[in-house]
Amino acid sequence: MSREKVKESKDKQREETQQPAKRRGISAWTIIQWFLIPLLLVAALAGGLVVGYVVLGKKELSDVLVWSTWKHVYDLVFAP
Repeated sequence: MSREKVKESKDKQREETQQPAKRRGISAWTIIQWFLIPLLLVAALAGGLVVGYVVLGKKELSDVLVWSTWKHVYDLVFAP
């Protein structure tokens, strides 16, 4: 037999013996990941803002949440 015929016969045998893949439902771990990872990212962002502004910048914690503070920082960084 040629190699092609052997390969074809093996492929046919595999197709006959393989069962269709079963589809599973969404697991609890997947749901936890969808909520936990973004929550951790937001917490890391908030922690970084606090550490950078309060610890390194030596400013008050209440100023971290003021929009005008971050507009001013943005203007300083991206000023032409």
